[in-house]
Amino acid sequence: MPMESRDEGWTRRTIRPERVLAGGFLALILVGAALLALPVASASGQSIGLFDSLFTATSAVCVTGLVAVDTGTALSIFGQITLLMLIQLGGLGFMIFATLIMMALGRRITLRERMVIRESMSVTDLSGLLRLTMWYGGMAMAIEGVGAALLAIRLVPLYGWGKGLYYAVFHAVSAFCNAGFDLFGHYSSLTAFAGDPLVLLTIAVLIVLGGLGFSVILEVIRHRHGGRRLTLHAKVVLTATVGLLLAGTLFFALTEWNNPLTLGKDGAPPAQRLLNAFFQSTTMRTAGFNSVDLAGMKESSKLMAVLLMFVGASPASTGGGVKTTTMSVLLLIVLSVVRGDEHVNVFGKRLPTGLMRRALAILFIDLLILLVCAMLLTLAENEGMPFLDLLFESASALATVGVSAVGTPNLTFLSRLALIPVMYFGRVGPLTLALALAHKQSDTQNRIKYPEENIMIG
Repeated sequence: MPMESRDEGWTRRTIRPERVLAGGFLALILVGAALLALPVASASGQSIGLFDSLFTATSAVCVTGLVAVDTGTALSIFGQITLLMLIQLGGLGFMIFATLIMMALGRRITLRERMVIRESMSVTDLSGLLRLTMWYGGMAMAIEGVGAALLAIRLVPLYGWGKGLYYAVFHAVSAFCNAGFDLFGHYSSLTAFAGDPLVLLTIAVLIVLGGLGFSVILEVIRHRHGGRRLTLHAKVVLTATVGLLLAGTLFFALTEWNNPLTLGKDGAPPAQRLLNAFFQSTTMRTAGFNSVDLAGMKESSKLMAVLLMFVGASPASTGGGVKTTTMSVLLLIVLSVVRGDEHVNVFGKRLPTGLMRRALAILFIDLLILLVCAMLLTLAENEGMPFLDLLFESASALATVGVSAVGTPNLTFLSRLALIPVMYFGRVGPLTLALALAHKQSDTQNRIKYPEENIMIG
């Protein structure tokens, strides 16, 4: 056997990138929890406690945004900066940062490390991987920098140069990473800026860009400057994203327009109501900010929010959910069945069978976890809270969104304990599941074919 073949076979047998990624996120959570549990991380000088530290670190690394303590008042500057680093590492992927650091130190990137980096970035080719990593890191810094500059226009006059710039950077990173953490205190999120188009539109654009995925952003840039054709993946992501944003905006505008607790608060003008409807449609998919009181939303709006959260952002992005592409594939499957088509086609391309099987598996597992989590929260709260609000909280954790209709600190210890593994799975589960299924399929494909026989369904 040639040397290259032996090395390739050894690599396939020994490297499990999905385990490395899952273990890396877990290690980052534990380190973050230890740092946040230090007295110096608390504004009062007393530790916020191991459990609240673990919950907060999990929420930050998994870019969720659910909070057990008030970030703006309970954490010191050290605690807030620690939280910011966890958000950045969790949102962009710790492997990207590790690669950039190793490159800066002049260390050689091994084949094993390249394979893990490839899987963390959801690309298929090892060639040009380091250059692509630098592109992703630089792209993130540039987008966050522009967002921080725009937010500083409003925040510096309000808080002064030092605090205003610090707040601008923190919220730009939190928005682009789809985390939803804020420093305004008292669990207020962005409700104080409900009438401020500069703040809300800047945050919304950062959220959308972070949720598209780095590969799609890079494709769009190259398409506009070099005339390169967009891939099928980019076309599906862009189409689904625009469709979800418009559908959510229209729905929230229709249901909440005259609600005095949300869009219609204090007799807001029509332009402000439309702005906040768009912002809620944007943030509900994976970001976690809110510009209106979510507890005052109508039941129909909360259910719509659950659906948007469940879909979430796009693959290889900073967001969660089952992903826009997964739901697009499932809808295309349904359309092909209704039309009687033999194959599933979109934009002049045919989708492979293995892709459709993985989409169905991801949907089923995520839906099962969502329902189990909601059931556990119902038991833990002893049916003291409306089921829809607990389903809302469960979807927020699983899709790493971070919004809450009841206030996460108001939940019991057991409920918050149940949310921790759900947030973790929401960040690494769908990716890990897809990789595991793909590996298993490639190993068993075409080995054995059993006789075919139909069963009745429907």
